[in-house]
Amino acid sequence: MRKAMKKKTYLMIPFLLLLPWTTAACSDEPELDTTPVMPEQPNLPGGEESDNENGGENMETRTIRLKISGKTFTATLVDNSSTQALKALLAKGDLAIRMEDYARMEKVGPIGTTLPRNDEQISTGPGDQILYQGRYFVIYYGRNNYSLTRLGKIDNVTESELKAALGDGDVTVTLSLGESN
Repeated sequence: MRKAMKKKTYLMIPFLLLLPWTTAACSDEPELDTTPVMPEQPNLPGGEESDNENGGENMETRTIRLKISGKTFTATLVDNSSTQALKALLAKGDLAIRMEDYARMEKVGPIGTTLPRNDEQISTGPGDQILYQGRYFVIYYGRNNYSLTRLGKIDNVTESELKAALGDGDVTVTLSLGESN
């Protein structure tokens, strides 16, 4: 009897060790005050690619600039009510967001207001920009699958370039409207 009980105890130990991660992964609220998000290649209206060929539309309406650690990146936005609200917010001035690392796959920070959500089940990749819970701006440098609002994707950046710019700790990212050339 004692031997069987000991065997059951050993079998339960791995399960008990994994239990906190299992419940944390199912939580709607992040562990941090700032929360995660996730996107992949932007799905632009009409099946367009995100190469900034915008069929006569003013480029300024489809791009934003991100200043990260002294480097400036351009991002192409998808077309949804979330990006329309973000562009309206940026029309009032630049937006500096203090971002924290989350789960070694993304940087996340509060935008200081709530934007409309357009959540859908998506897969994210490096450079994807996401709106999480309508209140958090997220830049992915890793991969994830979740129900999120896609905002856009940073143009022409490799995973290693993005990781180098974002760094290991907290970082301030400044968003501004893109300029047409």
